Amino acid sequence: MALPAHQPAATGFPQGHVAFSLRKPQAADGAVIHRLIAACPPLDVNSLYCNLLQASHFADCCILAEETGQVVGWVSGYRLPADPRTLFVWQVAVDPAVRGRGLGRHMLTALLARPDLGDITTITTTITPSNRASWALFQGFADSLGAPLRHDAHFDRDCHLAGTQESERLVTIGPLPAMRAVA
Repeated sequence: MALPAHQPAATGFPQGHVAFSLRKPQAADGAVIHRLIAACPPLDVNSLYCNLLQASHFADCCILAEETGQVVGWVSGYRLPADPRTLFVWQVAVDPAVRGRGLGRHMLTALLARPDLGDITTITTTITPSNRASWALFQGFADSLGAPLRHDAHFDRDCHLAGTQESERLVTIGPLPAMRAVA
């Protein structure tokens, strides 16, 4: 439901904007997640089955955003098996129609604020050097947390990616502040 223009949105978005509804995904969301990712280049489109597994097996580490009943945002992630206090953010997808409204950071903030992720001390992700939007998102997110961001070589174009795509940098945000509040 849209808020009147004179009332601030509960999500902290500018006045007059419809508030986004955030929730954990369900397996039934797999197909719509798959379509959203396909509409968000340069994100890699994984198999529909992969998105089904993310929305079911890894739902605690993923978040879905809706606006007026339509899925407009998605963050997938998982705890690293060797370091369960590290959350790896796999993908952040924001529908082109709602870009520029801070939804990516809002989803990351809400995800990290979940009680079952309260023990997360570090966030990692991979970003290609040319993906300016992702660099801006994660640097802004780190700044909002007051946490350092560093990046290192990770998956090399020729060594790991068979020369088919750009190298990926491993981005690490952390250590995260012990007490985090939803921004």
